[in-house]
Amino acid sequence: MTESNNLEAELAAFKDPQLARGLIDSIAKLAPQDATIMEVCGTHTVAIARNGIRNLMPEGLHLASGPGCPVCVTANKDIDTVIALTRQPNVTIATFGDMTRVPGSTSSLLKEQAAGRSVSIVYSPLDALRLAEEQPGREIVFVGVGFETTTPLVAMAIKRAKVAGLKNFSVFVAHKNMPGALEAIINDPQLKLDALILPGHVSTIIGAEPYRFLADRYGIPGVITGFEPVDVLQGIAMIMRQLHEGRAEIEIAYARGVMPEGNPVARAAIDEVFETCPATWRGLGEIPGSGYRIREEFTAFDAVRRFTPEVEPTQEPKGCRCGDILRGIMAPSECPLFRTVCTPENPVGPCMVSSEGSCAAYYRYY
Repeated sequence: MTESNNLEAELAAFKDPQLARGLIDSIAKLAPQDATIMEVCGTHTVAIARNGIRNLMPEGLHLASGPGCPVCVTANKDIDTVIALTRQPNVTIATFGDMTRVPGSTSSLLKEQAAGRSVSIVYSPLDALRLAEEQPGREIVFVGVGFETTTPLVAMAIKRAKVAGLKNFSVFVAHKNMPGALEAIINDPQLKLDALILPGHVSTIIGAEPYRFLADRYGIPGVITGFEPVDVLQGIAMIMRQLHEGRAEIEIAYARGVMPEGNPVARAAIDEVFETCPATWRGLGEIPGSGYRIREEFTAFDAVRRFTPEVEPTQEPKGCRCGDILRGIMAPSECPLFRTVCTPENPVGPCMVSSEGSCAAYYRYY
């Protein structure tokens, strides 16, 4: 059997109905009468919805969706700042596609593009670097949005730009790190969490140690898991066993993707280019140390410092409950705008825009 066939067989096991059924039975036997666990990652939210996992849980076990969609947690002020940057002379905004449709206070990147502003959809920060090389007469501003998974790529792009002496490349930084948000979530007086399904993609970079405080300081169990049906069910089963045995530990159920120490090279790239700072999360407010800003030695690549755009007063979309949904205190279907005023074709808030958003997942699968 070839290596490719071996990999396909291995991955097929994570969709095996018999394995899934065994894990569902195990969850039912171990689950307490009443418990709420939160899946933090937007990709987990989609996997749970697509595979009907929420409906397979025993009565009393509630799965809440958390702030794991980077586009969704980007504050309106940050969206408005990017929109203001499009209005700077000779600027091209380079961004991932889903950001173009996120509504700001009075506009969006898509509306700005329709009005004649220069907005280019890219698939990585390296694409934005290439634009800067190909168009030396224009200022290329990359919109850096994401958690620790994408932050190293942006750090590497900034380092390459510095080495290459690119003078027309800069980054609007709205990157965030996950542990600080988790601390805010578990201290939310409106939400009582018993455990966390921890993100797989982020953990490939940061490993397990940054979550340790959840167990040690707050007694909250957590399991890092992958995204196939058996992955998710295994993570929930491991959480149920911890709750059943009265333990609080951070465990890894995604050993094929996550090492306990994470990825030291990627972490070093982040630390070289960025430093942590307070960041405002939609729905969660300002969280100390949960954001990144460009260090002084790379400040020439900070778009806000370069252009100092005038940003309009921020307004939140009327009736949108994205903030409460991201906090896990409300399901998307409980928002009065869901599926009536707010749809994927006409999104009022970012949770309906992003493919990782809770509202988009609920709209598609429930």
